[in-house]
Amino acid sequence: MTPHAQDDRPLYVDLDGTLTPSDTLHESVMLFIRQHPVNLLRMIGWLPRGKAGFKRALADAVTPDPAALPWRTDFIDFLRAEHARGRTLVLASAADARIGQRVADHLGVFSDVIGTHDGEHNLSREAKREAIAAHARANGHAEWAYAGNSADDLAVWAGCHEAIAVNAPRSVLQRLSASQAVAKHFEQAPLSLKTLLRAIRIKQWSKNGLIFLPLLAAHSLSPQLWLQAILAFLAFGLCASATYLVNDLIDLPSDRVHRTKRFRPLAAGTVSIATAVPLGVAMIVVAFALAVWVGWPFAAMLLLYTVLTLGYSLRWKRIALFDVLLLATLYTLRIGAGALATGVDLSNWLLAISIFLFLSLALVKRCAELEEAVAADQGLAPGRGYQPSDLPSLRAMGMSSGFMAVLVLALYIDSPNSRSLYAQPDLLWAASPVLLLWVMRIWLKTGRRELHGDDPLAFALKDPFSWVTVAVMIGIGLLATIGV
Repeated sequence: MTPHAQDDRPLYVDLDGTLTPSDTLHESVMLFIRQHPVNLLRMIGWLPRGKAGFKRALADAVTPDPAALPWRTDFIDFLRAEHARGRTLVLASAADARIGQRVADHLGVFSDVIGTHDGEHNLSREAKREAIAAHARANGHAEWAYAGNSADDLAVWAGCHEAIAVNAPRSVLQRLSASQAVAKHFEQAPLSLKTLLRAIRIKQWSKNGLIFLPLLAAHSLSPQLWLQAILAFLAFGLCASATYLVNDLIDLPSDRVHRTKRFRPLAAGTVSIATAVPLGVAMIVVAFALAVWVGWPFAAMLLLYTVLTLGYSLRWKRIALFDVLLLATLYTLRIGAGALATGVDLSNWLLAISIFLFLSLALVKRCAELEEAVAADQGLAPGRGYQPSDLPSLRAMGMSSGFMAVLVLALYIDSPNSRSLYAQPDLLWAASPVLLLWVMRIWLKTGRRELHGDDPLAFALKDPFSWVTVAVMIGIGLLATIGV
């Protein structure tokens, strides 16, 4: 076979997992759930229609925007070069034909589209091979090439005369190579532990350190209580990571147009939806197994946290003002969970300080996002219920809330609780200006757009000044405890 004859072979290209590392069916499911959680029940009702009927019903409701999908850019560059040389390219996908057509229109290199239609079999495996062979014969071609990625594509490659593998797992590539030569191979980037840890936002586990606050505030050194707190920390970490995955799945469209969030593993396609869903389920199961081990009151608090967090991800974060109150509540729930896990009485003073401080930080986050929207000339912050004109009001509320946290701390110093726990409670007065300085500084940096839309606690973890502030506050507390 001469090179010229090979160039004349039409190239049929798979969509899901090949052109895009994602799956348009999974993308459509998440888009539909994003519209309203009850749509999950509607999709269950479509299952008796079969795979093709399910895809048709889902495509009637939603179709992913090709501009918002992650793409295998090096493979698309190869396709553009083949198209420029005059080679016939056809998109052949098991996805609903309308989704395939939108993708073809977006990329502009395909002369035709083969896809799944309602009333027909799902266009996969042997059904796809037969459809491609019939299309090739109808257009005067005895031989054709195919680019795919999965085990389902082995049946298609079996009928082609030129095999191209894209993102193929090692096991699939070995089976393909055993039956025929691979003309071209676009390697799959391995899923690393580092990428998975980024996807579950392991750095955000630092927030769950709030679980230890009741023990620290009570000056408890009991090893048994600290073991309970550590188990509670692990349970909260796993549960929070699972809800972060849900949040990122729901937020895929808005994250992909965000300046920094588009690099998150799910948004970038380095972790697939098919990987994220079972991983999230597994973490939830382990989290609640640990929670029950710690105690039923703690498990009930974790369940409340999960329900509120999922409600936030699915709907409530788009409700202005309610969202920041809920964020502050979720932070404070961690403190309450720590008290339930260890059986330590929770101080109302600690709750009051935390709710005001975390409300201030939640408003910092929203203001930072709005600052980003202003810089990008966007009317609304993506996925949020605020407008740039809300910035002055949100700043005033946020700074006032931060100052209230400092005021409550100052009032606590002369309370009976303080005098029963500290040998020299008057030394705690030094903590008030330190906390006040930190609150004013983070709001100053927010106004200067130095947070770049980051979570304020994530910013604090990278900020040396914040670490010095924590160290000074701890030092003040120790001096007040021992009465120096």
